[in-house]
Amino acid sequence: MTKTVAEQYAGIDFSPLQALTEDEVITHSRVRDVTLPSGAVLALITLDNGRDHTRPNTLGPATLTELAATLAGLKERSAAGEIQAVGITGKQYILAAGADLSDVTKVGSKDGARLIAQFGHKVLGSLSDLGIPTFAFVNGLALGGGLEIALNSDYRTVDASAAAIALPEVFLGIIPGWGGAYLLPNLIGIENALEVVVSNPLKQNRMLKPQQAFDYGIFDAIFPAATFLESSLAWADRVLTGATKVERKNVPGRIERTVKWPVAIKVARGMLESKIGIVPRSPYAALELLEKAKSGTSPKDKAEGFAREDEALADLATGDQFAASMYAFELVQKRAKRPVGAPDKELAKKVTKVGIIGAGLMASQFALLFVRKLQVPVLITDLDQVRVDKGVAYIHDEIGKLETKGRLDADAANKLRALVTGTTDKSAYADCDFVIEAVFEEVGVKQAVFGEIEQIVAEDAILATNTSSLSVEEIGAKLARPERLVGFHFFNPVAVMPLIEIVRTPNTTDAALSTAFVVAKGLGKNAVLTADAPGFVVNRLLAKVMGEAARAVYEGTPVADVEQAFAPLGLPMGPFQLIDLVGWKVAAHVQDTMARAFPDRFYANENFHALAELPEVVEKDRGGRVTGFTKTALKVVKDAVGKTPPSADAILTRVQDGLAQEIKLMLDEGVVPEVEDIDLCLILGAGWPFIDGGASPYLDREGASERAFGDTFHHPPIRGIGA
Repeated sequence: MTKTVAEQYAGIDFSPLQALTEDEVITHSRVRDVTLPSGAVLALITLDNGRDHTRPNTLGPATLTELAATLAGLKERSAAGEIQAVGITGKQYILAAGADLSDVTKVGSKDGARLIAQFGHKVLGSLSDLGIPTFAFVNGLALGGGLEIALNSDYRTVDASAAAIALPEVFLGIIPGWGGAYLLPNLIGIENALEVVVSNPLKQNRMLKPQQAFDYGIFDAIFPAATFLESSLAWADRVLTGATKVERKNVPGRIERTVKWPVAIKVARGMLESKIGIVPRSPYAALELLEKAKSGTSPKDKAEGFAREDEALADLATGDQFAASMYAFELVQKRAKRPVGAPDKELAKKVTKVGIIGAGLMASQFALLFVRKLQVPVLITDLDQVRVDKGVAYIHDEIGKLETKGRLDADAANKLRALVTGTTDKSAYADCDFVIEAVFEEVGVKQAVFGEIEQIVAEDAILATNTSSLSVEEIGAKLARPERLVGFHFFNPVAVMPLIEIVRTPNTTDAALSTAFVVAKGLGKNAVLTADAPGFVVNRLLAKVMGEAARAVYEGTPVADVEQAFAPLGLPMGPFQLIDLVGWKVAAHVQDTMARAFPDRFYANENFHALAELPEVVEKDRGGRVTGFTKTALKVVKDAVGKTPPSADAILTRVQDGLAQEIKLMLDEGVVPEVEDIDLCLILGAGWPFIDGGASPYLDREGASERAFGDTFHHPPIRGIGA
């Protein structure tokens, strides 16, 4: 006999999950009856953990147990005719931020992980089995299980000001496990579902705005914040009376299921393989679930879809990639917000005007970021007025684009434009509190511009260099007051990458450092304090990756084979794709810097500079993956390439062991206090994957740490339950 969702989970003993409730902040299910204009009674559940909006509702075992009891009671009232509908909403600004992921890490076994998935399915699945219509009034943040509450309900409304709507599980190395992977494609179609479940999480965990979610068809109605609940209740009443007919234009029909669905899955799989390789497990697990969701929407199909999610979640939640992802998640959510070594913010100088030395693209990007985020006057200068005017025009154009997109209103846009000025007259720096250079990456050039500016600015003005690998102490060596110079290293693209490496020299004062940290926070960036060492953190380790790739090529390995050999690292792009992105001249400069500093550990080749002079060095496929050198580049490297290519395994082992050795040396040298800071830098500054936890959990797991220095970075190593 075909099982329904309720029947499928009816005989399961969920009592082992109570062991996970000891530290749970319970989100309560408070119920009140609302009499609608038609006279119908709607029982309204409000999810509320008793904390303010900075501590979102989460869905742990005790929360689900209470919600299950609440829904069971409402089902009885429905059968008795006491209520005609059920609604569910959340405390102010928040429906729910999903499952309490700390519970998932405590399950202890694959069976325990499966039990969490099954319990969520049992409880949330009952929302569509109360015998009366159910409405989710999504009044704010709805992530993961929070959105799945809505998907399991019969009807959905959303507050137009809700902070974010998303199924972010793939980003964390798992899958939507409480109905999302089955219900969503059957509601909004396969292409939209692929975007929400797979693509968005892989784009730095992109969230949906309420209007986007409504346009996709996730919600049936959208209302303004001021009248959200009132409007939602009135809308629900009209649905109950039949005055409002709910139309869902994106629900897939027979043709989509038979023709469009398999094609979309095939294209998505190809895109994944091209963009991220085959190492990450969760995107492919999600893809498989979405593929099988096309079977239909009968009770049997739904029960089978939920069962598939149970198994996929149990498998992924006990694996190494999820364990590393949770470690990375903790770094980004907690450590990044409390930077280690940051001085007291009370020591910071108040910044009322920012000066930027230069007016090129990088300087203009800085200016745009500073003026948007700090909303203080920003000055750019250069050697000639033409360059200055071009820089100011670029900034004004970018502000105009934000205005066109509706991200700024006309008044705000005009205010920002008025705050940006440009000149060739350096005396305009006199009243700047914070001055950052964006000039050529050469010590002498930077020393010269700072020497000139120091004569103009106030004695307590902070000077910052954006150098990516040069010695900050050497840059400040000719200053009268080198103690006010700090490294302030952005990553490209400036507006997007969340990391700033703040570099302290032996001379830097706490006041200068404190100002740098406060400014970084004001810019919406995460700052990590590093010592003044070659390449700091990110570029030192990327130089190791790029250097080992170059070494293999010059030994005789084809470029495409090197790219493939690096694939198990799980990086967002191959080493030569990365070099091509940052620029061959920049990469050559960084390699030279690192090889000069550590000639026994970093590889550099003079021929690399000849390649850097070419307009195009590598060829790429449609997905942007490097497939080989251009014909011209092949001629340039021909005489420099050896005839003893290492194996793919040897190439991978060399880069793994090299990274492990370098990280250990950086810790011994005190570049950063702990390995967590290195992993945080790699995640935020280089897009290192969550599934590797940065680098150190992966290197421990692969045995590279043991091979390099006879120990592991973490004790015990960060491994999944299954290990």
